[in-house]
Amino acid sequence: MADSNSDSKVAVRMFRRLVSGKAAQHQWCVAVGHRESKVSNAVSPMLKTAKGTRDYDPVAMALRQRALKQVIDVFERHGAVTIDTPVFERKELLRGMYGDDAKLIYDLQDQGGELLALRYDLTVPFARYLAMSNIGHIKRYQIGKVYRRDNPQIGRGRYREFLQCDFDIAGTYEPMLPDAECLKVLVDILDKLAVGDFTVMLNHRKLLDGIFGASGVPADKFRTIGSSVDKLDKLPWEGVRDEMIEQKGLDEETVDRIRTYVTLTGGVELIEQLEEDSQLKHFEDAIEGLRDMRLLLKYCELLGVQDRITFNLSLARGLDYYTGVIFEAVLRATDENSVGSLAGGGRYDNLVGTFHRKGQQIPCVGVSIGFERIFSLLESKASRSGDQRKVRIAETQVYVASAHKGLLLKRLEILNQLWAAGIKAEHSYKRDPKLLAQLRYCEEQCIPYALILGDAELGRGVLKLRSVSDRQEEELKLDSFVNEVLDRLRKGGAIRET
Repeated sequence: MADSNSDSKVAVRMFRRLVSGKAAQHQWCVAVGHRESKVSNAVSPMLKTAKGTRDYDPVAMALRQRALKQVIDVFERHGAVTIDTPVFERKELLRGMYGDDAKLIYDLQDQGGELLALRYDLTVPFARYLAMSNIGHIKRYQIGKVYRRDNPQIGRGRYREFLQCDFDIAGTYEPMLPDAECLKVLVDILDKLAVGDFTVMLNHRKLLDGIFGASGVPADKFRTIGSSVDKLDKLPWEGVRDEMIEQKGLDEETVDRIRTYVTLTGGVELIEQLEEDSQLKHFEDAIEGLRDMRLLLKYCELLGVQDRITFNLSLARGLDYYTGVIFEAVLRATDENSVGSLAGGGRYDNLVGTFHRKGQQIPCVGVSIGFERIFSLLESKASRSGDQRKVRIAETQVYVASAHKGLLLKRLEILNQLWAAGIKAEHSYKRDPKLLAQLRYCEEQCIPYALILGDAELGRGVLKLRSVSDRQEEELKLDSFVNEVLDRLRKGGAIRET
């Protein structure tokens, strides 16, 4: 009681010194020991995800995993190996790589003397990896989360934390061959995922620099003006024009000359038109860019992707490290599900050299698949069609069911044999579940087979294998049921031969 009286006196003195209101109420409650109840409720964290992020339930994850497997299948079909890099990098490594978008980098607080930032993309870490590892040739893919302090639009697949799927070819090869393969990979993935009617816009950074030079843009403003031009897919020309004049200091005559070029689109005929342009003929960058484009379009025709390609001079891609071909995939304007860019990439021949101790340049070209935007389309499509209810959220191949009481130990024995053979299997955690409930679970979870244990069957040394989809049953011998199950799974395509 003495301790209680002492605590009460302390509490009274604290209460008198505090200002009135919630702060006083909070301190009073803490002093007398009432740390739970109202105070704990007042300081409970709000249960929501951070801005620009989301949770994925089992149905969404099943859809994502299925889509990712299709992406990886295309990457591996083209002979790519995979790597991984840290989710954060030294801040100085990321500086100056992203042009006007550098403001979107997530800086981290000083931790142990290192200034770090969350990775903005997978390309710069890949270049750093090549420089550190002294690798001159590699074809790689990487799938990982990246972070941008952007204004999120969840419904359109625009997040602050999102997954990217990158495919890159590093090394010195014949011109435009790796670039053409990256475009082939991009088209194959979007076709395989059935995202809708899309087009791949194509341009060349050197050609764009030649256009800026021919228009009278100072060389030190090529990149920042390119960032403005790149907004033409979101803003009308007048908005972009005002930005170049009022914010970036170009005169009206120069801006109007830029317009005569960046509003052009086409194919080989556009290349021929630009090759005859009297102004562009004076700029070696423009000549080289047009030569690359002509060769690239020829390769695209041979690879069967020419119908997906549009030569678009307004495409600039704001990232500073691009040096050659650049491209971006978007849904066509007539598609009601437009979510902006689905994928993008290009050639970055000088990036590795900025990190290499000896300044060695390793030419690179790559494509980055904007997985979250694609997934938002797939998820919306599944929701509209009702397919989400049919999505198989677990990979279980066999469910071990019991038809009578007292078979729990036998279920565990059968399960263990299935697991030892590499078969994905599960059972009920109830001691004596009802058979109907077990079979209904198999149907709801789209499990292909159920092994049913019954007293009479076990007495004869057999158990039943039930095909869940058509409800057909057959008896398997206890001493060979595992091989029989494996055989059924192989025939049904649930197990691939290795």
